[in-house]
Amino acid sequence: MQSPITLEALHILDAIERRGSFAAAAVELERAPSSLSYQIQKLEQELDIMIFDRSGHKASFTDAGLVILNQGRQILSATKNLVNEASLVANGWELDLTIAFDGIIPVDNFFPLVEAFSQVSKTRIKLQEEILAGCWESLLQGRSDLLVCPKMGDEPLPPEVKAERIGKFSMVWVAANNHYIHKRAGVFDDEAREKYRVIAIADTAREQAPISVNILQKQPRLTVTNFHAKIEALKSGLGIGTLPRQVAMPLIESGELKVIEGSEETFADIILSWRRNSIGEAKSWCIQYLKKNWQIN
Repeated sequence: MQSPITLEALHILDAIERRGSFAAAAVELERAPSSLSYQIQKLEQELDIMIFDRSGHKASFTDAGLVILNQGRQILSATKNLVNEASLVANGWELDLTIAFDGIIPVDNFFPLVEAFSQVSKTRIKLQEEILAGCWESLLQGRSDLLVCPKMGDEPLPPEVKAERIGKFSMVWVAANNHYIHKRAGVFDDEAREKYRVIAIADTAREQAPISVNILQKQPRLTVTNFHAKIEALKSGLGIGTLPRQVAMPLIESGELKVIEGSEETFADIILSWRRNSIGEAKSWCIQYLKKNWQIN
């Protein structure tokens, strides 16, 4: 059985509640007040429900009327989203776009993109932190549409993946300013490093073999789940580890961290990758934006 509640009726109820009267709602909807009254009375008859209490000086919503009003607004919002999403797809814009990034890249590097993108599209953006092998797994298994991460080795990429260098960054060895490693003397080689606990971030790969970087086999370690936790563990003196120079410098200048004497700074390219099989307007826009504007903070 078809419901007598139409979208038009829901719009009328919404306008009456917002405007405070049938007359004011009629002005907004460019209808005659008698027309609105007739349509609501007809709806009440068909539902056998009183939507308005007319016993007072001013008609007011009954409890049943408020249920129709409030849930009706959810329906109106859903239909608006439906129209918007259909329009996005019709014009080549994806409904959702997930950008995965390696956790050593602070998430705020992507905030300018999100702000600029909001001026051109209603596509929903998701920023998804991944670690090491989890980065590539998310792209190859379709959990992300774009990937920004450090280049790892020279292994060839799968043919369906395109990658371009968009920047570079450096990593420095640090520990808390009062960590006992700063009392050591001599070279900072593998033999020296394995005496100190290293702070690592857990690889987010679900199926692929996890990767370890800058961790020695015999070295004690503390594994945390995200980049922020690694920074807090380093600041608390729980171990040593590497941080991007851009992230480490403010903490070094504030006296919370200190570069480990004798350690070497390492450099790596940052690459932007995506699968070639599907390029919508949103993905294309984000690729061009990142290639032109990337700058790690």
